[in-house]
Amino acid sequence: MRDTRFDSRSSEWLGDMTVWLRENAADNSEQLDRLRRNLRLARERELTARQRQMLTLYYDHGMSIPQIALKLGLNRSTVSRTIRRAKERLYHCLQYTL
Repeated sequence: MRDTRFDSRSSEWLGDMTVWLRENAADNSEQLDRLRRNLRLARERELTARQRQMLTLYYDHGMSIPQIALKLGLNRSTVSRTIRRAKERLYHCLQYTL
């Protein structure tokens, strides 16, 4: 017989616990609203025009990196690097906002 730490009943318990935690968790909608507002401001104020343009195409319009590169006439690595740097800059701006 295999020595297991969890039996089939324990997975039911974990599911029940997950539901209980979700129902009794603190409401964080205020923090999420603040984060969204700060993200919008950081995109406007902290990013270059090219970074804003590429993030808009990538996240808001759902375009892939090759599609963005083709549309803007750039190399894929340039687009990828620009998006990565923009995300890093936003992360550094937002990491202390909550």
